[in-house]
Amino acid sequence: MKNMYKILSILIVSISYFSISKAQEIPSSFADLAERLMPSVVNISTTTTVTTRSNPLPFEFPPGSPFEDMFGSPQQRQTSALGSGFIIDEEGIVITNNHVIQGASDIFVRVNGDEDYKAEVLGADAGMDIAVLKIKSDEKFKPVKFGNSDKSRIGDWVIAIGNPFGLGGTVTAGIISARNRSIGLSRYEDYIQTDASINQGNSGGPLFNMNGDVIGINTAILGQSGSIGIGFAIPSNSAQKVIEQLIEFGETKRGWLGVRIQVVDQGIADAEKLDKPRGALVASVADNSPSDKGGIKPGDIILEFDGKPINEMKELPKIVAETDVGKKVIVKVWRNKREITKEIILGRLETSEDFKAQKPAIEKPKVKRIEGLKIDVRLLSKDDIDARNLPKGTSGVVITKIDKDSPINYLQVNNVIVEANRKKINTIGDLDNVVKLKLRSDENNLLIAIYNNQNQRTYIGVKLK
Repeated sequence: MKNMYKILSILIVSISYFSISKAQEIPSSFADLAERLMPSVVNISTTTTVTTRSNPLPFEFPPGSPFEDMFGSPQQRQTSALGSGFIIDEEGIVITNNHVIQGASDIFVRVNGDEDYKAEVLGADAGMDIAVLKIKSDEKFKPVKFGNSDKSRIGDWVIAIGNPFGLGGTVTAGIISARNRSIGLSRYEDYIQTDASINQGNSGGPLFNMNGDVIGINTAILGQSGSIGIGFAIPSNSAQKVIEQLIEFGETKRGWLGVRIQVVDQGIADAEKLDKPRGALVASVADNSPSDKGGIKPGDIILEFDGKPINEMKELPKIVAETDVGKKVIVKVWRNKREITKEIILGRLETSEDFKAQKPAIEKPKVKRIEGLKIDVRLLSKDDIDARNLPKGTSGVVITKIDKDSPINYLQVNNVIVEANRKKINTIGDLDNVVKLKLRSDENNLLIAIYNNQNQRTYIGVKLK
């Protein structure tokens, strides 16, 4: 029996060691993989015509001005840029970043490091920084295929191939350092972070897994002088639908809700009796938008969209954008401390700003004190509404002073309070009464809605002192 236990112990140890060794196995070489993939990765060069003036003064003269000849006339010069890309179709369809080719007058693609072809733009999307090119040739090219980026894990080996600093055909290797990164470049951020060296000129190049599938499009680095081991790639699963639309239509067709959203923090979750901070809080709803027609209201917290839970605010724009225009979707929202369901027919994204910043009003009517918030306010006037271009019918109070020990001391003078605990503020007394009632109750959490100084509607959870 002892011998049996000994054998079993040895066997268990051996299996454990084998598993650990297998998990930590480092590829002996990337040579075979790189050799197979290199013909599908291209170098991209562009030329752009730029108009400049020799005028040394900080202003320009109108055409025909006698000073135009004195201080010089417009001159044109050529600038060039370098980037990377990869072939996804034997007919010569190439994927790269939009910023690589944006504004270019001529685009050239170098295949296999020695043969240049002229290329045309089939479509480009600045929102996700993707462009689709077509090589002007009847030749057949070697394509690569997309992999499932959702199956990629932190710690997986990856290789990047591209044209850093114009040194074409460069291979670097590393691992996936993080997933779902947001770095402030666009509203649709969901980057893969890698420590494979990514440098200037790598933009638009592919990030491969060990099967040789493209799981990302290299698009950004952290740092201005070059790679410091932190590069970012657009996940293939996010990119593919955009690419398909660009090939078919020459443009993207993203879903549009027509709301402006904000993060649900702990204060807002407490005020709304939500189990934890989650979802996306609707700060404002555009007139005649899909959300407006579907019954979504400011203050709603979107918890689920088309069957997909919204754990963080940043998830919603990406999910909405990837949903087909015209689709009827079920949206679950948190309203008045309970979950309700709304049905919305998704529209197409509008690029115009829903809310524009305007100058604050000059008129200063009578100021009164809201002691519970330790602020001074005045009534919002019609001149305020016109000057700031606020929605018609807006009512509320304008903050004129905020004490240092106020529970909302992080707000700014000229912010407009329009709601308190879901009650519309028509008079200064309305706000004062809501605050006093809260202070007399056992609860000290208050939800207020404001227009900030950029005229954006925002909700704030306040803990009264």
